[in-house]
Amino acid sequence: MIDSHTSSDDAAVAIAGARAGADVIRNMYGQRLSRIDKGAGDFATAADVEAEEAILGVIRAARPGDAVLGEESGQQGAANAVRQWLVDPLCGTLNYAVGNMLVAVNVALRDGAAAVADPFSGEVFFTDRETAWVRHDGVDDALLRPTPSTRLVDVNLDPPFPSAPGFRAVDLLACPEFVERFRPRVVSTTLALAWVAAGKRAAYVTDGGDLSGSVHFAAGIALCRAAGCVVTGIDGVPIDEAGRGLVVAADEETHGLLMSMMRGLPDD
Repeated sequence: MIDSHTSSDDAAVAIAGARAGADVIRNMYGQRLSRIDKGAGDFATAADVEAEEAILGVIRAARPGDAVLGEESGQQGAANAVRQWLVDPLCGTLNYAVGNMLVAVNVALRDGAAAVADPFSGEVFFTDRETAWVRHDGVDDALLRPTPSTRLVDVNLDPPFPSAPGFRAVDLLACPEFVERFRPRVVSTTLALAWVAAGKRAAYVTDGGDLSGSVHFAAGIALCRAAGCVVTGIDGVPIDEAGRGLVVAADEETHGLLMSMMRGLPDD
């Protein structure tokens, strides 16, 4: 696989950007970091900002004419540009700030290539939109193969919860059918989406609006689609058709079981 961001390959740009951000996140881990308050309990750290700057440096060098939407720096270039990069330099900021290594660096070209880097495992999950791969410490590319065999389902419990009371993730965790079939996990970062594509998780569930253009979710969604996962909103509607939230499953059976369980949740 190509790994030079000076190449014409968008996947290589995504990989190089994700790696650059991951290097910053790893190097700043454990430091006393200043926080930037975003309101409603949300915040960024100096690591978020520096990692995004490193990623933007890669994109600007390789694709100077492309627009970018960054989690920390906002929109650069036309919002309706044909080519727009979506950058989340540190998904799992709260985890990171308290010394938890469950975080991800997400870089995606809208409707194109994408990469998700785990700064601490050395893994980079990436796609050219057609196929999805994982690279560990720069070598040994392996095709991503989703499987439901782990029976582990990650459920995002972070607010807000726009679909309540019709859908409440906490109710799913208490559903007898869910407990009988699956084992819940709460990773609190979209690294879990990459894990579904890689066969480390059977599924991922989150509430929300249309997440297809989200800096947090775009890279993980691209990976899962390219790997062959089933990707819809919590209402079963394709997420690029005004779906709500996200259900990503390793296969049709797992997706069908989760949809059936969620439709049977109490709505009061």
